[in-house]
Amino acid sequence: MKFPEYRSLLKPESADAALPFMIHSIHKMRAEVAAHNMFPHKQRYVEIIWIIKGGGTLVMDLDKFTLQDNSIFCVTPGQLHQLKENEQTEGYIISFNEAFLHMGDQDFDLMYNSGLFQTFSRSAGIRLDDDIAEEMQEITLKMLKESNNTYLFKTEMLRRYLKIFLIYVARQFQGPMQTLMQTRNLELTEKFKSLVETHFKTHRKVADYAKLLAVTPNYLNEIIKKTTAYPASHHIRQRIVLEAKRRIAYSDECMKEVAWHLGFSDIAHFSKFFKNATGTTFTEFKKECLVLTTG
Repeated sequence: MKFPEYRSLLKPESADAALPFMIHSIHKMRAEVAAHNMFPHKQRYVEIIWIIKGGGTLVMDLDKFTLQDNSIFCVTPGQLHQLKENEQTEGYIISFNEAFLHMGDQDFDLMYNSGLFQTFSRSAGIRLDDDIAEEMQEITLKMLKESNNTYLFKTEMLRRYLKIFLIYVARQFQGPMQTLMQTRNLELTEKFKSLVETHFKTHRKVADYAKLLAVTPNYLNEIIKKTTAYPASHHIRQRIVLEAKRRIAYSDECMKEVAWHLGFSDIAHFSKFFKNATGTTFTEFKKECLVLTTG
């Protein structure tokens, strides 16, 4: 393998190892951040990368983004990424797991399930307005200070500050977020996408997800096509293809190994599936990826 399957900044030897939240200053932890991002990697928690000033690149799956002042990115669990920042870069990395958002707070559940993180993570990052960035900086400094103290209700304070921080982020998506939260159709769509993210290796039929969502396959297809312009089967297929592309681009695995990882027992079936979905063969795509991985 060229990349570690999972790499974590949440060090087990830390006194706060049990706390499912951490915040770091890029400037003060430059060596640790560089070591953490030595290779493209995945992780089991949400990571928000806020670049206040400086430059560099961020690879997310097969896309490479140029870092700009006051740009902010969201890396979701399982998303392949690699951050390369220059020595002048300043900013913060906020890491937290999903459980931290669901500690009895229905508002957090609403923000998570409504599609904020899905929309955020699928975007090419966002540029923050100067006024909002200034207020977010104040909240961030409060989180840094709170994370270093030993007072009562530390977790609760951090969770509240994080909630305020995320509300500011959501305001940058005000238009699309209002649309997402106004319709049940979009709520169903996001639940479907979340289930696909979890079960795509074992559940390949629309009926599998319809059963989990307690709706009929025809209804699920209708809603998904209405909200995304593509049927549910397209999203299942594309998620499988994305994982295949990740492993082709960032590992030395052969086609048989990739097929096995994705639950295909017949290599010929996988080869046909990949060609039909991408328009190119496994070998041709692997050659194309050499440009990205060696660039």
